[in-house]
Amino acid sequence: MTAKIKQIIVNEFPITINMFKEDDFICLTDMAKAKEGENRSADIIKNWLRNRGTIEFIGTWEMINNPNFKVVEFDHFKKEAGLPTFVLSVSQWVEQTGAIGIVSKSGRYGGTYAHKDIAFEFGSAISPVFKLYLIKEYQRLKEIESNQFNLEWDVKRILTKANYSIHTDAIKNHIIPLLNLVKDKEWITYAEEADVLNVALFGCTAKQWKTSNPELAMKGHNMRDFASINQLTVLSNLEVLNSEMIKNKMLKNQRFQYLHRTALQQLSILDKSNAMKSLQKLSEDAFIKEQKKLNS
Repeated sequence: MTAKIKQIIVNEFPITINMFKEDDFICLTDMAKAKEGENRSADIIKNWLRNRGTIEFIGTWEMINNPNFKVVEFDHFKKEAGLPTFVLSVSQWVEQTGAIGIVSKSGRYGGTYAHKDIAFEFGSAISPVFKLYLIKEYQRLKEIESNQFNLEWDVKRILTKANYSIHTDAIKNHIIPLLNLVKDKEWITYAEEADVLNVALFGCTAKQWKTSNPELAMKGHNMRDFASINQLTVLSNLEVLNSEMIKNKMLKNQRFQYLHRTALQQLSILDKSNAMKSLQKLSEDAFIKEQKKLNS
């Protein structure tokens, strides 16, 4: 799942949120599935869209937010809405009015998406209770995204990924040429060197972590996805430090001993200075839960 695509769980149903032009759009198709299953989702959206109240709502939203909205075409649809013969698809609405509040997306995570304002209104067509839970889960997602510790964690994670390229570059230029490996075996060396960092900081190899956490591993996670902010800070430092030691031709066991001591020293200092940043990110709302606990 890309950074632009997120999911929330509403009444045990996964609801996809996609970003279009810097705004959150919620998948109406996913929401409709929560009412009557996948086979009827398209019909639920069509029936909702042909309703006069819906046309007035989304048309007014467009007039507020879309300077290129074609009001004349909107008035035409509004006059016909509610008639037994009136049928309106998302594509017709978008093409004829220039609407931007509802979009259709094909492919993976495809479906009908609507701006959050419109999606919340569509929630009423599912049920008032569903709408309430949808709003609460969306608000929870926004709280997680705006939390200062989550933001810092994201920055540190990006930094470790950037510094990892420095680490792999040192391996490529100073270790691989000495081993005379065939090309398809080089990955083993990269993995072994990554585990030097893993064991020095986390106390286990990538394989050991996957064996201990099979469900998380199956979802594509690794131990670094659940590290604390302080651990990511130290990891970033170790990546650069190890790359320099590799360039200086230090033996692996010597590098490991030095990296392990450095990790312990730095973590000790950082964890004492900020307990929140020593908290492992075992869930998306881990920092928020801990903050609430401390403030209670």
